[in-house]
Amino acid sequence: MACCGNCFCCRCCCSEGETRTPEELTILGGFQDEEDEILPRKDYESLDYDRCINEPYVELLEGMDNKKAKKYEAVRWMLMFAIGVTVGLVGLFVDFFVRLFTKIKYTLVADSLQQCSDRGCLSVSLLELLAFNLTFVFIASVLVLVEPLAAGSGIPEIKSYLNGVKVPGVVRLRTCLCKAAGVLFSVAGGLFVGKEGPMIHSGAIVGAGLPQFQSITFKKIKFDFSYFRSDRDKRDFVSAGAAAGVAAAFGAPIGGTLFSLEEGSSFWNQALTWKVLFCSMSATFTLNFFRSGINFNKWGSFQLPGLLNFGEFKCPDEDKNCHLWTVVDLAFFVLMGVVGGLLGALFNCMNKTLAKYRIRNIHPKAKFIRVLESLLVSMVTTVVIFAASLLLGECRDLYSPTTHNTTLSGSEDINSTIRQFFCTNKTYNDMATLFFNPQEAAIHQLFHQDGTFSPVTLSVFFLLYFLLACWTYGVSVPSGLFVPSLLCGAAFGRLVANILKVKLGMDIYPGTFALIGAAAFLGGVVRMTISLTVILIESTNEITYGLPIMITLMVAKWTGDFFNKGIYDIHIQLRGVPLLEWETEVEMDKLTANDIMEPNLTYVYPHTRVQSLVSILRTTVYNAFPVVTENRYNEQDFMKGNILVSNNIRFKKSSVLSRAGEQRRRCQSMKSYPSSELRNVCEEHIAAEGERGEDLLQQMLERRHAPYPNLYPDQSPSEEWSMEERFRPLTFHGLILRSQLVTLLIRGVCYTENQSSATQPRLSYAEMTEDYPRYPDIHDLDLALLNPRMIVDVTPYMNPSPYTVSPNTHISQVFNLFRTMGLRHLPVVNAVGEIVGIITRHNLTHEFLVAKLRQHSISV
Repeated sequence: MACCGNCFCCRCCCSEGETRTPEELTILGGFQDEEDEILPRKDYESLDYDRCINEPYVELLEGMDNKKAKKYEAVRWMLMFAIGVTVGLVGLFVDFFVRLFTKIKYTLVADSLQQCSDRGCLSVSLLELLAFNLTFVFIASVLVLVEPLAAGSGIPEIKSYLNGVKVPGVVRLRTCLCKAAGVLFSVAGGLFVGKEGPMIHSGAIVGAGLPQFQSITFKKIKFDFSYFRSDRDKRDFVSAGAAAGVAAAFGAPIGGTLFSLEEGSSFWNQALTWKVLFCSMSATFTLNFFRSGINFNKWGSFQLPGLLNFGEFKCPDEDKNCHLWTVVDLAFFVLMGVVGGLLGALFNCMNKTLAKYRIRNIHPKAKFIRVLESLLVSMVTTVVIFAASLLLGECRDLYSPTTHNTTLSGSEDINSTIRQFFCTNKTYNDMATLFFNPQEAAIHQLFHQDGTFSPVTLSVFFLLYFLLACWTYGVSVPSGLFVPSLLCGAAFGRLVANILKVKLGMDIYPGTFALIGAAAFLGGVVRMTISLTVILIESTNEITYGLPIMITLMVAKWTGDFFNKGIYDIHIQLRGVPLLEWETEVEMDKLTANDIMEPNLTYVYPHTRVQSLVSILRTTVYNAFPVVTENRYNEQDFMKGNILVSNNIRFKKSSVLSRAGEQRRRCQSMKSYPSSELRNVCEEHIAAEGERGEDLLQQMLERRHAPYPNLYPDQSPSEEWSMEERFRPLTFHGLILRSQLVTLLIRGVCYTENQSSATQPRLSYAEMTEDYPRYPDIHDLDLALLNPRMIVDVTPYMNPSPYTVSPNTHISQVFNLFRTMGLRHLPVVNAVGEIVGIITRHNLTHEFLVAKLRQHSISV
């Protein structure tokens, strides 16, 4: 997908069907074939995690004493608790209605099957099942039409957000409402999806919204508390919310904290760890409290910690020879890890192919086509499970259950979920038991049912579930991938256990192999290690499974990484999100900051007229502008014989067009600088154009670039100026954001030229951040309210001390600084304080670096 713009993050100005321009393809190293990878798009804005230490923020700090600081810290802890409780309640809402709708559906269909089995009216039962599933899936698809970001699991979007990429609308309240309501209908509709992934997204939205004390969706919700209205603080709360979502889904607060650290956050501080764990604990125990009370009517018993609980793995007391696993079993676990990694890589490859097909052939069409695709998937899934259950299922003997672990996550017994479709009273239909149950119940059956499942049933179930889950993930409904992967892997593990125990006569515990199979397949799909290990251990409440689960996940990840990336990274890449990995490759250190920076900059001077700022903001898409002054007194310091050391001269000397472009940019930045000569130019322009009665500011916006203006009245512009005279060195003073400039213009922060800049109105930190996170756009500004000849002093509001690098800094140092500090812009400043370029996220993506390395190798 292509976008206009430059390496600064800008708004999307292209349609989904466009391709990259030849210039962009040249920069990125060649033309792109249809089968090539989708390159990172430039229309994704970066989040600014670095604090802007300007005067309003300093004044805020000066007014902060220890007592006030402790007050804000207490508010932060209270917000963490509130986020956890809210996420727990969201999980309770989703779980309650999923269980309600699923119970109603399966009860009616089971009764219909029981009545129709004797009369031969199975088509009526199938139609009833289709009616339920299609209705639920249609509702879920319509909710996605209301908010497209509600589709999928949401984990790729949250991972991108925590990596520093702003995905518009990803943490809006409307997204949360559509996500939470949509996922309960998609799960109840029989699709092979889970509710755990959307729980993580919903938790992140809750974490982003509560601390803001305002809502864009409900504009009346707006409190005067701006302390946490910054990308930096919002990121920390989003991390806590995502961790709380994992904790509520799996009853794993420690696993949720590690998930947020490993898979989500790119930037972490030690103080945040304890707060995130507290938030996760709050979510787990809130959900536990209400679910235990509702299901068992024992309020305060805390028996159901998460939406998905694997139950207790325990040998029966009467079987003295039983063991959960032995050292010999580790060899089989390693082999299962290898197979799980291969299956996960195959799953990801097939899903990626489907996703590319959707991007090219479904998404560009009318939105109702996506609804039709969702309904098609639902119809095929319903027919397949109905036919497989009735035609391919085998009647198996129902063994007497052991005394341990006979309770599911609800209040029913594990044997209450068996299905006896067309089987006698003492047997059950093994295929129907897996298909005609909620996914959590099917996982419990594979983990803990003493009755056996035939190898044919397990093989068919795994194949059908693998294909349908792969097809389903990516349709326009809220959908998670954890539970389908666990169920698919559990069937694989139970198949291995069936072969080892029944066919080879080995003394093993089948539930252990089902658990390891689930871990192997899930690890092969998502490629998570530390957090997934802890999540599975917490879900089983069995620490002895720590070593086999860890070994299996590592082997599955290593195996899968030979072929492709994890499923979430693949979907991030397909969206063209400029995600930054943990580190760069070693060979990238052949490049320096000089090789990858953007040298063509638009400057802002410390004191600039309103008309110049409006012109700059309206004719550029940059999100940050260097604040500079020209250095005319030390120009000899930049000359060594005939060698031009100044980068702004060296880079422009190669082409007449480049020099002309630099002249136009400087002219745009300086044309209304408050000097006597420029004041005369403006007055002449007014006299010449005033008779037309046109708006002065509009004239300046439409006016062609004037000759290069001179700051000094005693020197007039001359065509005989040398290039060194035209391109004086620019001393770098700071960086100011587009949003800050627009805020200054809207609030009338300026002064007249016959006044001192001290008379300019001052904005507080609260006033500067009042419109966060959606600052006004320059094109929405009413020009009639502006006085174009007023002057704006930007120095109090710029960031006077941003992180900078030297042009000769190696890429690994640039990358580590940019990523670990959460930067949005990284100015490149030479040894004498001259700004020569800026590095943004797009300049550090893997694809951009590879292209630059290729160019560097060719030039060398």
